[in-house]
Parts: sequence; C-alpha cells; structure tokens
Amino acid sequence: MRPEILNPLFGETAAFKGVGKALAKPIEKLRLTRVKDLLYHQPSYWMQRKRVDVLDEVDVDETIIIELTPVDYKSGGPRSPLRVQATDKDGNYISLTYFGRNIGWPKKLLPLNKPKIVSGKLERYGDELQIVHPDEVLEPGQSGQIALVEPIYPLSDGLGNKRMSQLIEQALELVPELPEWIEPSQLVGQSWSKWKDSVIALHRKDSEAAQERLAYDELFANQLAFMLVKASNRRKKGVPIQGNAELRDKLKLPFELTGAQKRCISEIEGDLAQSAPMLRLLQGDVGSGKTLVALMALLNAVEAGYQGAFLAPTEILARQHFESLQTLLSGLPINIAILTGRDKGKPREATLMGLADGSINILVGTHAIFQDKVQYKNLALAVIDEQHKFGVSQRLMLAQKAEKTPHLLAMTATPIPRTLTLSQFGEMDVSRIDELPPGRQVIETRVISENRLSEVVDGLARHLAGKGQAYWVCPLVEESEKSDLAAAEERAAMLQQRFGDQVGLVHGRMKGPEKDAVMERFQRAEVKLLVATTVIEVGVDVPNASLMIIEHADRFGLAQLHQLRGRVGRGSEKSNCLLLRGEVLSETARARLSLLRETNDGFRIAEEDLRLRGAGEILGTRQSGEAGFRVASPEQVTAYIGTATDDARLLLDRDGGLDSERGKAARVALYLFEKDWGVSLLRSG
Repeated sequence: MRPEILNPLFGETAAFKGVGKALAKPIEKLRLTRVKDLLYHQPSYWMQRKRVDVLDEVDVDETIIIELTPVDYKSGGPRSPLRVQATDKDGNYISLTYFGRNIGWPKKLLPLNKPKIVSGKLERYGDELQIVHPDEVLEPGQSGQIALVEPIYPLSDGLGNKRMSQLIEQALELVPELPEWIEPSQLVGQSWSKWKDSVIALHRKDSEAAQERLAYDELFANQLAFMLVKASNRRKKGVPIQGNAELRDKLKLPFELTGAQKRCISEIEGDLAQSAPMLRLLQGDVGSGKTLVALMALLNAVEAGYQGAFLAPTEILARQHFESLQTLLSGLPINIAILTGRDKGKPREATLMGLADGSINILVGTHAIFQDKVQYKNLALAVIDEQHKFGVSQRLMLAQKAEKTPHLLAMTATPIPRTLTLSQFGEMDVSRIDELPPGRQVIETRVISENRLSEVVDGLARHLAGKGQAYWVCPLVEESEKSDLAAAEERAAMLQQRFGDQVGLVHGRMKGPEKDAVMERFQRAEVKLLVATTVIEVGVDVPNASLMIIEHADRFGLAQLHQLRGRVGRGSEKSNCLLLRGEVLSETARARLSLLRETNDGFRIAEEDLRLRGAGEILGTRQSGEAGFRVASPEQVTAYIGTATDDARLLLDRDGGLDSERGKAARVALYLFEKDWGVSLLRSG
C-alpha cells in the first residue's frame, strides 16, 4: 500500500486552480495528469534576461527588459505581420513584430504614446532592430515582476510557458519532506540537497546538482526494484530441468551451431538445472540464431517431462515462430501447438485441453497464452521473444501459470549497450550471441541523396522485374503519427502509379488483422513491394526480400536503422540497403550513416548510438513494456547506474534491507517511482 506521505503527489492536476477542459488535452499529451508528473517535468533550458536602459547592438541575440514607447503601427496587409514601431528613452527605434491574423490585440496591448515595459529577444532584421512576439508587456514600474532567470518547459499546443509555470508552482506547494534513501556518504560526496529542496531547486534556479540528485533517485529505485525481483526469484521454488539429450541429439539442424550459440546454450542449461527459477535475457543480433538456442532449452524441458511456452508480441510473429519450429521439429515425437486471439471455437478448446492434460509439449502464441482460461499441466519453461515489448508485470503473469515458478528465458534482437542492459534488465542474467551463423548474408549498405529518387525507383523496378521483393520505409516526421501516415500513403500512391497492385502498405493506425493480412500477402510474394512506416515487425522473415529502402535515413537512430536493415539478408540472394538522406546533414547524422555503411555489427552500432543519440531509440521506449527514465538522461544513466546499483546492494546486504530506517525510506522511493511491484514481490516471496 502506498505510503500516506506520498498521497498528495499522486493527486490529479485536473483539480488544480484554473485547469478546465481547454487544458486537459495538452496536460494529458505531456503526461502531466498527476502532481508528481509536474514536479518531474524538467525545464528544457533557462532563459537569462538582461535589464537595459537603451537599445544597443551589443545586446543582439540577448533577451532584454526595456522600457519602450509605441509610436506607430505598420502592416502590409491581412497576411503581413503587424510591426509596432517603438522608441527607447533616447529615441532609438525598434519594431515589435506580431504574426497572425488578429492584429487588434497587440494594438490594445501597446497603445500609441504610452510607455510599456517590454521583454523579449533582441534581433536584427535588415538594418533595424526588432523583438518578435515579446514574452512580457507590463506597465512602467512593473519590471521587477519579470524574472531575470526563468525556466522554459517542454510545451504542447494550448499550454504556454507562463501557464505551465503556474501549474508547477501549485504542485510545489504540495511537496512533502520525504525521508532520505540515499546512502549518507554518497549524499555528502556529491553535495546533494534533500529530496524536497532538490525538487524545488529544479524549478526555481538553474541547478545541475538538483537535477543530478533527482536523476540518481530514479536510477536507485530502478536498480533496487530489480534486485528485489532477483532476490524474490532466488527464494522461489522452481523445477530443476535436466533432459537426457535424446530429442536434441535427433534434431537435424540446417547448419553447425556457432561458438556463441553453444556458450549461451551451456549458460541456459546451467540455470535450468537449478531449483531456483532461471531469469535470463538472451541478446542476439538480427539473424544470430536466438530461436534455435531457445528451442534447445524447450527440448531440454520436454525431455525432462515438462511443458514449454513461447510468447511472441504479435500474431504474425507467433505464427512465423510456430511454422519455423514445426519445420525444425519435423520427425520428432513433439506435439507443438499455437494459440492466439484469432483461434476460436473447437480448435481453441482442443488446444486448451491438450495443455491441461499435458499432451501438448510446446505452446507458441501471443498474450493469449497467459489468459485466465489457459491452464498448463506442468509448465516449466517460458520463452519471451522481443522482451522490450513486455513489462515486468506481464512476465510475472506468465510465471503464475505453473504450480512452481517456471524458468524464464527472454530474448531481444535489439543489441543493447551494457550500461542500458543493467538499467533496463537489471533483474536478469544476460547471455549474448555475438557472432552470426555461417552463410548469413552481409548486407551492402549505401547512402544516396534524395535528389536521386528517380534513379532509386528505376533500380527498384529492375529488382522487382527480377522476381525480387523489397521494403520501402517512409520517414519519421517528428513524432506525429498522422504525419507519418500521410508520408507513407503519399509514397505508396506514387509507387502504385508505377508498380500497380504489386505495392502494399502497412502503418501503425491499421488494425492488427488488417496489418497481418498485408504482411502475409508480402510473405507469400503476392505483394512485391511493402511500403511502411516504422511499424515493420521486428523478426518478420521474408527471405525473398533482399532490398531495403529507407527515406530520410538521417532522421533515424543507428539502432533503429540497423533493425530495419535486418529485415533483408535472410535468403540466399545478395541483399542491399539504400539509405536516402537529405541535402543538409548534421555532423551527428553524417557520423551515424557513415558507421552504418562500415559495419553490420549490431553491438558496436548500439554502443555508438548511445553515445550519439541517447537511449530512447535503442530501447524503443515509445512502445516498450516498461517506460524509459523520465528524469535521468542517457549520460546520467551511464555515469550513475553503477553507483546506484552498488547503493541498492548496500541497502539490502549491509543496511538491513527494507525493514531498516533507510530501507523504510527506500520503500517510499519505490512507490514514488512506481516500482512498488518490487515491494509486492518482497511480501509474497
């Protein structure tokens, strides 16, 4: 149960003074629906203002506070800006420029011949000085009301900075004094203030120390929760699994296992042999053979007389895994079944009965495999594909499907830097497949200017005429789903004019079955060219697709580009990836595209992406099972994750755990950052 001291922080911002229907939408869009959300809404930057008496060229590009007198209005027409001509006390001229159709309100705000205190950024416009849309216009004598240092926050349409500041001030009035959870020597060594003082300082002054302390809190709570999961897992009773290798020895593999696969299989077998349930993450680049490693673990369980489950994030991926596992298991006495939301009626009932009586050895499926009606006879191993799309709570639901806690093997095809592995999957042991199987195609990557689009389309035509298939990924336009969709639809329409019904389209706003239908047509080669936004499912296997075209590649992160590139190179044909870039490239974008051209090593790319771009693209946090960090930056994750982990370990191993004084404070931190499932596990463990 949440500590009472935190209740004010979980209050609804809808109850704040002045918040009505007009503000509800921008507040919700920014995820600021609770008091604590506002408290952790960090300023993007701090505006520095300078009080001046007269206009001066040396202050160009500075934000100034000055007394001005409007003397004239100038406008070239209804679509032209309104320029309020004004003078300072020495008669120097400046234009106060307003854009928009309604030019009446600036005239009311700045009546002629009446001095006003004006604040705004001083700019040069031709031979003149100007301030565009002054941020403050007050009466003479009120200049003291304008802050010399002001936080500027991330905003949304309908919610301006002044209103945001007022909301945050209301939130700050509710901040309680919380007990201290940071280890005392760490607190003193970093010269950090108490939590309450740091929260207030975050919004009242440009305080790097305050922001660092609050970021550290978030990391500490994260790592402590993961340690509690690990500790709880160690206390649980699982079933030791030691098969006799009879099924594994009969498995006819299409190629020799790599050294990395053998190492990972050995690590997993060692975990399975223990009575404490396995909790392991298997990382492997696109095409590295993770599914085969998972199959070896599942066969180990079946040999020992138990059942295994294989969970995929989407219907189409579940069916793809089912088909590939069926092929590999051909000739073996294994009963493998599939269960998704699409399965209804008698086939579904037959599957449920087979699970309950133990006649089904391995079940492949989507979230449907851990619904209430799904009961297993003796589930001992669960495999989760694309781990980043499932949260801790979803994994725990699956674990409840057995009398004894099943072993858990989570997999991800997203290579993740070691720092982020610790911060996002800290409760798990980690295995890495860091080499590709022999025969895996190296994808040739080229960077091409977008002004050569017609040449690219001609090359695509030759590729399709040669019976090949291709992907065309449309640009990410800021973060607007509608804009992404419009870009994809426009490109698909253009390509359909050239290639007709060979072109298919998938995007994020399509319903699951509709999207799956297009993807299945692409898999069957009824569609030759698939135009898509970035929703192309990770892991979808179309061996005949050997060309990937990515528009505005300079707008994507390295890891995301690498994942998209991994959709090709899965068959015997040589594969190519064309990265279409804009005319003007930033240094960061140039470095990203250059590295992608140089290497196919996903782990190297992930480390570089963290350095160049940050954690969001690597982890795909917009669609992940667990949200990313709200306060801690990628740089702070790198800097403090080790210390936060050590601090959490000290609390549990040396300082008496959650029942000590610091431990009770740490419980507050877990609830504050909504990691209280860690506390729940401690109670239930």
